[in-house]
Amino acid sequence: MKACPERSVLSGVEGSRRGEELTQEDLKLFDLQLFQPRHGYRYSLDPLLLARFSGQLPSGCRIMDLGAGCGIIALVLARVNPGCSVVAVEKNSEMAALVEKNIQHNDLAGRVVVHAEDVINLRRSYPVSAFDLVVSNPPFRKAGSGRISPKAGRDAARHETTAGLAEFISAAKYLVKPTGRICFIQLPSRLAELMSLAAEMKLSVLRVRMIHSNAESPATMFMAELAKGRRCAPVVDPPLFVRDMDGEYTDEVRQ
Repeated sequence: MKACPERSVLSGVEGSRRGEELTQEDLKLFDLQLFQPRHGYRYSLDPLLLARFSGQLPSGCRIMDLGAGCGIIALVLARVNPGCSVVAVEKNSEMAALVEKNIQHNDLAGRVVVHAEDVINLRRSYPVSAFDLVVSNPPFRKAGSGRISPKAGRDAARHETTAGLAEFISAAKYLVKPTGRICFIQLPSRLAELMSLAAEMKLSVLRVRMIHSNAESPATMFMAELAKGRRCAPVVDPPLFVRDMDGEYTDEVRQ
């Protein structure tokens, strides 16, 4: 079995609730406090929806988060799956150090580790079919598309660089067990691309769920669950509405 070179990368990241570089956010539902860049890429509702979509796993399972950002998905999944271990993969060394800071701050060092590595290189570090669940909130847009943010760090998280959607899905396929699951969140404009890539890589699409701002808006995101080594027709879940027509969060989102 190949070695898994997760390591502490805390050195080099400084900041606190009072500092200029980082802010601290409370996620009381999951008993988490997360540091994230004040001016760089900041998480939104997407990772929380994906974590819920991914569901709960039996004790002893292994989870991998591809493109971890500040570590929000990895840490939430660790909280809702207390008997599981989680690997958070993040290419950006500063963000990987921030993941480590969040792991330590939330006393999860025993179950969550960060691996500072590019998604395209993970085969060098992990054996095939090593994880029960692989999740990803990957960069949504192709390089050179969409608006360019003036704030440092945001474009690297929003736009593909070395790894595109195909590389993220390929890595997930390699890492997940035949009995496991892959869960992604992406823009509706890339649904056809994801379905095509899944078919090309012989992955089954188990489930799709569209996310809408409200009951009258078009979908703004979608979540997909995939698996390898299985044949089945995809199930399209009822749509998820983030807000009601009064602009308030729906009961499901409040949960």
